Amino acid sequence: MCAHRTSCPQPHAQVSHVVAAHPEQGWSLLCDGAIVFDDTGELLPDGRVIAPHRIPADHLTVAA
Repeated sequence: MCAHRTSCPQPHAQVSHVVAAHPEQGWSLLCDGAIVFDDTGELLPDGRVIAPHRIPADHLTVAA
């Protein structure tokens, strides 16, 4: 699945690249087997789930 010259990086290594993008569905498959979602959540190859990293509403700004 992975085209890295050496072995593929470990999941969540920040150097994995997208091998299949589906922006219309809100997810992308990385070369290490992880699936990342537009809401910043992740599904790792071993089945673990990384919850979305949401910004608290009081930290958002509103345009006037």
